[in-house]
Amino acid sequence: MMRDDFEAWMLHTQQAVEAALEAWVPAEAPAGLGQAMRYGVLDGGKRLRPLLVMAASEAVQGHPDGALRAAVAVELIHAYSLVHDDMPCMDNDVLRRGKPTVHVQFGVAQAMLAGDAMQALAFEVLTPSPDVLPAALQARLCGLLARSAGHDGMAGGQAIDLASIGLALDEAALRDMHRRKTGALLQASVLMGAACGATDGAAWRGLADYGAAIGLAFQVIDDILDVTQASETLGKTAGKDEHHNKPTYVSLMGLQGARDYAFGLREQAHVALARSGLAHAARLSMLADKVVERDS
Repeated sequence: MMRDDFEAWMLHTQQAVEAALEAWVPAEAPAGLGQAMRYGVLDGGKRLRPLLVMAASEAVQGHPDGALRAAVAVELIHAYSLVHDDMPCMDNDVLRRGKPTVHVQFGVAQAMLAGDAMQALAFEVLTPSPDVLPAALQARLCGLLARSAGHDGMAGGQAIDLASIGLALDEAALRDMHRRKTGALLQASVLMGAACGATDGAAWRGLADYGAAIGLAFQVIDDILDVTQASETLGKTAGKDEHHNKPTYVSLMGLQGARDYAFGLREQAHVALARSGLAHAARLSMLADKVVERDS
């Protein structure tokens, strides 16, 4: 696949996801809640997770409406997690996606409610009437998303992150934290897309391993960017990991060691994708490259 074709596909997919979010995140929710929800999820972010959903679904010739709903749902979960992570009781951050965080803009209580409402909306999006999306697929998508966001996934990883401030974690402990906090939702994005089509055991295992590798690579690159890029480039506060004395791949391995590790994870992702045996996985391959080569 040519790079220009890939970039055009990305833009088209991002626009489709943005339009669906615009349609499904309600402006009319009571007492300004809708405005806070829309502020937290619309018009910002790379939409990497939805791109992974859609690319994986296309690779298995999946149910198109199921894939779009899964893409929107996973982005809602991601956005809710950012709203909550930025709050004073967590990371206490004031900048996200180049603008004030939701709690700065709308207050702490409204930010908490906006995150709660986005989490619930994600599962509402995944459960339309059975004539729109088969009930068995609804259940499978809900299960994949819930497990990636809960105690064994994102929430558990954030709990470890908060408990690890000031501690010197070894590589295994750091990998476990980020497998949960960041990697689980990225891997689930791939598997939710795959669940929209027919996948045999080899294809599913290959995609699961691919998702695990890029999920961890994404966090390694995040750690690198936190110390090498300015806040204006990142759209969020740079240097906050060091400021909060959090363990990172850079603090553990050094800058070059972390870069080498990310490149190795990208290679693992490509190998896993080849092992899947899928003939239409070029977009997933290029997304793995994009994860490691990004500068924000």
